[in-house]
Amino acid sequence: MLIAGFMFAEVIGGILTKSLALLSDAGHMVSDAMSIALALVALRFAEKEATVERTFGYQRLEALAAMVNALTLWVVGFWVLIEAYHRVQDVPEVEGVGMLIVGVLGLLVNVLAAWVLHRSAKDSINVEGAFQHVMADLLGSVGVVISGIVIITTGWNTIDPILSVVIALLILRSAWPLSVKVFHVLVDSVPADIDVYRLGSDLEIEGVTLIHDIHVRAVSSEETTFSGHIMIDPEYEGDTNQLLRRLRDIIKGHGINHVTIQVDKTMSPSGELGCEENHHVNYLAARSRVRT
Repeated sequence: MLIAGFMFAEVIGGILTKSLALLSDAGHMVSDAMSIALALVALRFAEKEATVERTFGYQRLEALAAMVNALTLWVVGFWVLIEAYHRVQDVPEVEGVGMLIVGVLGLLVNVLAAWVLHRSAKDSINVEGAFQHVMADLLGSVGVVISGIVIITTGWNTIDPILSVVIALLILRSAWPLSVKVFHVLVDSVPADIDVYRLGSDLEIEGVTLIHDIHVRAVSSEETTFSGHIMIDPEYEGDTNQLLRRLRDIIKGHGINHVTIQVDKTMSPSGELGCEENHHVNYLAARSRVRT
């Protein structure tokens, strides 16, 4: 409501003052309002229970919403760069006082919006996308204020498109890490804080002869899954259920909250509890050769 409400004030102020910096900030506020609305919708859907058709529920919508937010950051950034290029060719007279007033109000609105979002941004890639929009817009408001002060004191109108370029570059800079993070989630990469080699090494406990077909991925910011095959020594005399509980505790100790373990007694497909899947062990084997 803060962002959407003030967006109209910036559009009107940008038209009246002929300030590109103010219009670019208003344009970015449009994407801010859309990104926050999209984040809210995605969060609501993510809370829905899983169904037989969608066994993971709607958790992946969080990453999809963040992807849309990242793409809009790129679009807004390049749009401001193009408009700044045209303004440099023909710099209009900018009304500095009105620009400064609207810029200061916009700065206050963005500071408040950023304060609301920052507490949850570290826990959700979806909220982080909305937060990055607001932070880029906050920097844009700072640029508008600086531009207004320079125009009032010196009359140098060219500062408006120049600072617009700076704003655009800051927007693009914030879009890059968010885009990379979303890409890793959507292609089912291992979360950055989980070391699969170390995880495999920690699982090599008494009674376990081989660990293979390991898959680790982040479904959302809230859920990371593990699946793998654990070969238990057929001659192991301990309690197998207790061994499995210990293995699950080790896996969860690495920040994984959804664990699926298949117990194997033999590598032979024809043997008891043997594997018939392709064994994804190339990366683990390569690590073993390096250690050797």
